[in-house]
Amino acid sequence: MTVSRRNFLSGMVATAGASVLAAGCAAGTDGARSGPVGGSVAAGTTTGSTPPGWPSAAAWQRLREQVGGRLIAVESPLQSCLADAASAACSVAVKSMQNPFFNEDHAGATQSTGWYGAWSTAVSPYAVAATSAADIAAAVNFARDHRVRLVVKGTGHDYLGRSNAPDSLLVWTHNMRKVTTHDSFRIVGGSASDSGIPAITIEAGARWLEAYGAAAAAGRYVQGGGCTSVGACGGFVQGNGYGSYSKRFGTGAGGMLQVEVVTADGEVVVANEAQNQDLFWAIRGGGGGTWGVMSKVTLRTHPMPGMAGSVAGTLIAKSDEAFRDLVTRFLQLYAVSMNNERWGEQFTIAGDNTIKLGMTFLDLDEASARAVLRPLLDWMASQPVRYSSQLTYTVRPFKDNWNADWWRQNNPQHIVVDPRTGQPASQYWWASNQGEVSAFIHSYQSRWLPLAMFDAARVDALARMLIAASREWDVGVHVNKGLAGANRDAVARDRKTCVNPVVFDAAGLIILSGGQQAVFPGVRGKEPDMAEARTNAARIGRAMRIIRDATPISGAYMNEADYFEPDWQGSFWGDHYPRLLEVKRRVDPTNLFRVHHGVGSES
Repeated sequence: MTVSRRNFLSGMVATAGASVLAAGCAAGTDGARSGPVGGSVAAGTTTGSTPPGWPSAAAWQRLREQVGGRLIAVESPLQSCLADAASAACSVAVKSMQNPFFNEDHAGATQSTGWYGAWSTAVSPYAVAATSAADIAAAVNFARDHRVRLVVKGTGHDYLGRSNAPDSLLVWTHNMRKVTTHDSFRIVGGSASDSGIPAITIEAGARWLEAYGAAAAAGRYVQGGGCTSVGACGGFVQGNGYGSYSKRFGTGAGGMLQVEVVTADGEVVVANEAQNQDLFWAIRGGGGGTWGVMSKVTLRTHPMPGMAGSVAGTLIAKSDEAFRDLVTRFLQLYAVSMNNERWGEQFTIAGDNTIKLGMTFLDLDEASARAVLRPLLDWMASQPVRYSSQLTYTVRPFKDNWNADWWRQNNPQHIVVDPRTGQPASQYWWASNQGEVSAFIHSYQSRWLPLAMFDAARVDALARMLIAASREWDVGVHVNKGLAGANRDAVARDRKTCVNPVVFDAAGLIILSGGQQAVFPGVRGKEPDMAEARTNAARIGRAMRIIRDATPISGAYMNEADYFEPDWQGSFWGDHYPRLLEVKRRVDPTNLFRVHHGVGSES
């Protein structure tokens, strides 16, 4: 079965469309990954034997003592399935793994189960269940001294498989969950005259749901990711990190004020704009799992907007010719009226001659939001033989965006409350993200879409290109992941990071993705359909080739990019890459922290 297309809108709008994965729950979690396996290794297994030079039992015992007994043997949640896939215990395990918080509570589970032709999830024999930076440092020193592959898992949200690897030592930061708000935060080593700014400090295992709740309790907002179960400290901010409101508040990396990180020499380092500045610059967008293990991060917070809203639904054309006109008109409307800091999320150019909207807006009432779309809708309504539309608008107080009680009372169908006994009543995930949990990826590719292509002289060609690609696969355009039209202060902060500069001229990020949900490589009767995966990967590849040919000077968002991304150095970082590589060679000369398509991984 192929997962239904789900517009990610923080659960705030309806689902829509064709056969691809939800886009938006990758955090780029810290970690490393061995070579491609393409589903050939049973999900949740080790390689079955230890590699040459594997540390002795006595060495592992010494590490266990160093970390206060927090070195644990890791077992896959699917162990019962590997023994008997038809057993009742296996059925319970598979059902449990449809809960993202269950997967985070187990060191041997990941959000995704693999990627066709690339990787399958694997279990580390041992994990340090860290509760402090000192625990992390002990694990880093052990891995370096014993030449053991090191991986890091906070929440395990990583499409590229960088938070798991066989024959590895796992740093599991799940238990580091403290979140602290500050009325006036001052960076270490800063000016004595610095009066500080409102901020929030988040430990390595905390999720955005917890961070948003703490910030809201202080009457503030912190810019993070949309998926409630994604880690707030780790690969998200290191990979830049976009959320529904990034056109207003910028990226996660741009909001970073200070980070505490354990580097390859086992030192606990504080980096900010006053000290360890090169490392600070590289961490802000240089990719997870590359520079060290973050133990905590401090992010600026913002005044809370008054209202949040969304518009969801479908614009329908009744012929190919009508669709070309509709797409052109919509792109023109977007460039003039919606490419600004009030609007976020996505629209999809679909192969069935529809445009599917799943867009958020800030500080607009319903009438004002409707007025933005009215010129297009009136034009469509004047031609009922050619067009129809089905749109729904919703508006709510922004303070209730992540309030489980509000959602229970007003839109209960949009959330899934963690059903396990003893879990907080506030712990939930968006129903629209269910398709990503325990999903096997067929392909996942992205490309920034230059705003210049929306110019009057080029918009017809842009419409034709998007429609041509949609005939192979539905084309999602995530407008919050392009910073053209973004808030000026947010752009200024993000320009201090190492994000690929093309993002500042991008109207949005195109994402093409597909996969199967609740499948596990190597588990009899529950394996991915490899024939379907091959077909879908080829279709997505053909669609992206059309887009790449039309955008030769562009790039991809590293947390939501193709595992096989060509020229990934330039695609992810543009002309920042040489400086990033120089910093990498200085702070991690032995390449202890290596991840797939991470800075320095080519060596």
